[in-house]
Amino acid sequence: MQKPSIPKGTRDFSPEEMAKRNYIFDTIRSVYHLYGFQQIETPAMENLSTLMGKYGEEGDKLLFKILNSGDFIGGLNDAEKTSLSSIQLTNRISEKGLRYDLTVPFARYVVMHRNEIAFPFRRYQIQPVWRADRPQKGRYREFFQCDADIVGSDSLINEVELIQIIDEVFKRFGLRVRIKLNNRKILSGIAEWIGASDRLTDITVAIDKYEKIGADLVNKELLEKGLSEEAVQKLQPVLSLEGSASEKFTQLKNILRTSEVGQKGIDELETIFAHSERLGLSAELELDLRLARGLNYYTGAILEVKALDVEMGSITGGGRYDNLTGVFGMPGVSGVGISFGADRIFDVLNQLDLYPKEALHNTRLLFAPFGEAEAAWCLPLLKQFRQAGVSAEMYPDPAKMKKQMSYADNRAIPYVAIVGTTEMEQGTITVKNMQTGEQETLKPEDLLHRLTQ
Repeated sequence: MQKPSIPKGTRDFSPEEMAKRNYIFDTIRSVYHLYGFQQIETPAMENLSTLMGKYGEEGDKLLFKILNSGDFIGGLNDAEKTSLSSIQLTNRISEKGLRYDLTVPFARYVVMHRNEIAFPFRRYQIQPVWRADRPQKGRYREFFQCDADIVGSDSLINEVELIQIIDEVFKRFGLRVRIKLNNRKILSGIAEWIGASDRLTDITVAIDKYEKIGADLVNKELLEKGLSEEAVQKLQPVLSLEGSASEKFTQLKNILRTSEVGQKGIDELETIFAHSERLGLSAELELDLRLARGLNYYTGAILEVKALDVEMGSITGGGRYDNLTGVFGMPGVSGVGISFGADRIFDVLNQLDLYPKEALHNTRLLFAPFGEAEAAWCLPLLKQFRQAGVSAEMYPDPAKMKKQMSYADNRAIPYVAIVGTTEMEQGTITVKNMQTGEQETLKPEDLLHRLTQ
């Protein structure tokens, strides 16, 4: 018989791994609540008409499509089955797809529920997304995103708030990070300056790969996309600007002095940097002109977060989008959002062993009765401990004490309450500390007091 398996790029999570993941989700969720964000959820699948064309050509290829239910090719004649291209065929036999991110479904949600929403709307969403990508380290086909967005406001204070959220979350994780910032308007200004305004998408898609593939391959891709040798050469010194953020701003202002859109992008970023620097953040802030974020819907500030102590791709990203809801018939709603990559954060915290021990413990106390009479005697006690907030369980089957202790060891349960005839007669519990091996006899109320201190 063939062994069962799961699709490449997906994973099972053990109870220990889920404890770690819940620590991540709970930490992010608590910071979102601290900043006044409200939670929503949207369906795993959306109509393809909602998803297609929102992520650029590259993104469209990575959408998982869902075949129409029933006889999905019943409406096609034989000629169509053989003559249609794969894209045309997909359009005929598939009307739905798994969501690629949480931002486009959120835009659809805002348009559908516009009359129920108070703007500016601060929402967060923690759900899985799917991408038909090639699985590799840190890149999965199914992964969770933890998004926060503010829509219905143009204020740059929102960008600063999101930077503070990023800083607070990673401070709570004990993780040193660098927040990289750029602005799509600056990139538009650069495209204008090198004489390639009409190739902004090609430029951003290419330079977004700068860290992965290096300058030579980025330049090669730009030339293949039709940029002139002169334009590619003119781009090089801009992408290689050195120095502090203020020094880079000074150089940029000179380079983009004739570009109105470029100057606007510089002004926006300078404002964000100025506000952020006054807040005394723990994270490093860096102006990175190679940061492009390939998604087409960004129009203003863009950001990515890198962990400083481990090799890993971006662990958080986001940016400003001025008209995402416009494609759904509601123009003029500006928004800005971030997305924590929970799966990559999970891997980073694992590598650096940054999980607090209390986050990983589930059961604190195991009742280990010698027999059925003892088990019955333990049941009211078990209820009493749980009502007091102590996570407790009882070994349910008649078993030798060695087997019950082995179970407690495997589960990393710190205390075992041993109950036999003597304990029942005296109204006590023999408690074993599984870390030290020490045993003592206590009244149930004394043990309860100790575990709830």
